[in-house]
Amino acid sequence: MSGGFTFHRPTAVPAFGPAFGIAMLGTGLLVLLPLAALLLRAAGQSFDSFVDAAFSPRAMAAYRLSFGASLLAAGVNAVVGTVLAWVLVRYRFPFRRIVDALIDLPFALPTAVAGVALTTIAAPDGILGRIAEPFGIKLAFTPFGVFLALLFIGLPFVVRTLQPVLQDLEPELEEAAALLGAGRASTFLRVVLPAIAPAAATGFALAFARSVGEYGSVIFIAGNMPMVSEIAPLLIVVQLEQFQYGAATAIATVLLGASLAVLLVCVVLQRRLERDRVA
Repeated sequence: MSGGFTFHRPTAVPAFGPAFGIAMLGTGLLVLLPLAALLLRAAGQSFDSFVDAAFSPRAMAAYRLSFGASLLAAGVNAVVGTVLAWVLVRYRFPFRRIVDALIDLPFALPTAVAGVALTTIAAPDGILGRIAEPFGIKLAFTPFGVFLALLFIGLPFVVRTLQPVLQDLEPELEEAAALLGAGRASTFLRVVLPAIAPAAATGFALAFARSVGEYGSVIFIAGNMPMVSEIAPLLIVVQLEQFQYGAATAIATVLLGASLAVLLVCVVLQRRLERDRVA
């Protein structure tokens, strides 16, 4: 500061105003406008019609499967993804780069291709299907098939979210804890877990959000039986194909509201974990 003037470090962005305006315009066109159109369409029908379509027994069964399988798959991916990210960051082993590249396969693979591949191995005559059949377990064309597909598409979100955090986590902190007499379990719970918990919560939220809206990879392996293995996104498509636009809008609105509520809880939890870690 000199002579009452404040000198700011030059940046690549020429000015805050134009940059902020472009960012808000992009957000409005790509995110807020479609959501507003959905809510306006839902508000255009009567309350009774909305309730009948959004909370019918078939819709409630689809919600339970979509949200239940998504929460369960995201929880499992949070644990498995943490272990996998830890192994990829902290250990060197043959073909590590290949394994690391395969993590991104669900990102690059078309969802329909993923669904066909999962159905092939989980069907009664597939590799996993033959292993599970003697135990009386049917993988494909059941709610378990939905869970299996959501596991596949959600794992990369957890791994890729945790990897940068683990790379920045100094091994010296663990060594110091060991020198002070802490065991491996105590070191993980008191040193490692608080540092990676916010990133793990973010990965969980991303995996859950992707799972709730997943369609392409699920419909091939789910069986799509109403009241049994029909997911909410598929029910929306079914209503659209039958020209029931009001019912499709109502179901989509409930799905949107519930997803936003779960994501809000995850964001609040993440910030609380970050605040506790800093404190």
